[in-house]
Amino acid sequence: MRYFVVLAFVFLFSSQIQAQKIAVFDHYSDLEKVVLNDENATYVVNFWATWCAPCVKELPHFEQLNSENKKIKVVLVSLDFKNQYEAKLLPFLKKKAVKSEVVLLTDKDYNSWLPAVDKDWSGSIPATLIIKNGKKFFVEKMFASYEELDQYVNSIIN
Repeated sequence: MRYFVVLAFVFLFSSQIQAQKIAVFDHYSDLEKVVLNDENATYVVNFWATWCAPCVKELPHFEQLNSENKKIKVVLVSLDFKNQYEAKLLPFLKKKAVKSEVVLLTDKDYNSWLPAVDKDWSGSIPATLIIKNGKKFFVEKMFASYEELDQYVNSIIN
């Protein structure tokens, strides 16, 4: 029994540490090459930040989508400030127990990468990009419920 408790503690502790390690990308093109590189995968990419109240409000919907829909890969792209990575972003992710893949994008050359996501993106967040079979589907809005997000994603992927 004692061995099981120690093993459980080590597993929980190591998964918490691993969950808090997130990749930092200074250029959107690098994020695409490293994270969004599986042509056979369907990605649901949410652009958000800890300082964006609507983003934080819809975050649990993406977490639920990540846990319930195994046909997709959820990637949460934080647009938080690089200098707040350790002081704000990591504690936020730990407090909210975020399990989805999170990356930090610090690319400030918005005029180059916003159109790479979608030619009509104003830059406001939250915003969501779905990539399936090389095609991009983009929406610049907050999803009010898990059901709304799930219905939107399924309308594209099915």
